[in-house]
Amino acid sequence: MDINWLGHSCFKIKGRYAVVITDPCSPESGYSLGEETARIVTVSHQHSGHSYVQAINGEPKLVTGPGEYEIGGVLVIGVSTFHDAVGGTEKGKNTAYLIELDELSICHLGDLGHILTNAQVEEIGNVDILLLPVGGISTINASKAAEVVRQLEPKVVIPMHYKTPTLIRELDPIENFLKEMGVQEITPQPKLSLTKSSLPISTQVFLLDY
Repeated sequence: MDINWLGHSCFKIKGRYAVVITDPCSPESGYSLGEETARIVTVSHQHSGHSYVQAINGEPKLVTGPGEYEIGGVLVIGVSTFHDAVGGTEKGKNTAYLIELDELSICHLGDLGHILTNAQVEEIGNVDILLLPVGGISTINASKAAEVVRQLEPKVVIPMHYKTPTLIRELDPIENFLKEMGVQEITPQPKLSLTKSSLPISTQVFLLDY
């Protein structure tokens, strides 16, 4: 499996038989997705920075909320969460997705705004790869993101939704989260290629270039 970060909360996850794209972001964000084709597109919530599905070619199947979906041999489970820490009363709902692809489980948390409940942790289940918002302001911040990592105990953590020179809006920088995780030095890489057998033994943080 190959994972590319396309910017903000948007990833291209390429398995043997399908390509999944998460939360495609609009040009208003500052990021440009270019020409991308996918079998499946997941949308965590209906905000232009996360739901610019018209940019994706290939007539993909759209997954836009909680439930269980099997598409082309890929299992996608949507788990209901909130965009804030007050039950969605300020920013509304958010869907976290567990994607089963190439014998790996990838969890994309969208714009999660709170620490997970025990019931949500149980519903999400085993996570090999966690795609995690860390930039605060409209999602969990660095310290809460580190707590969610401890809740889910993934093997691989890939941060998203933080301030970069390309992003137009203000978010916290990635350094805050790396400090929380005790990561001293890390070099961003263009993509991450993983198999079940190549997963790290304990939780490891990877940074991707967009």
